[in-house]
Amino acid sequence: MLEMRPDCERCGTELPAEAPGAFICGFECTFCAPCAEALDDRCPNCGGEIVDRPTRAKQHHDEAPPSTQRRYKGQ
Repeated sequence: MLEMRPDCERCGTELPAEAPGAFICGFECTFCAPCAEALDDRCPNCGGEIVDRPTRAKQHHDEAPPSTQRRYKGQ
């Protein structure tokens, strides 16, 4: 099951699990659409392809909660 990380690890943009617009690589590094585009759809961490992350309906958050661990480290 995907972690559904809550933020873009490059810029800190909020990426709710139930909303479209998040992109991930095979290791679930997570980016917003503008950052994924700026990275030319290549993960800077592993070099893998960055693709659309599926959404998780809010009704499933109780039994399958999204991650709360933030990855953005700031400037």
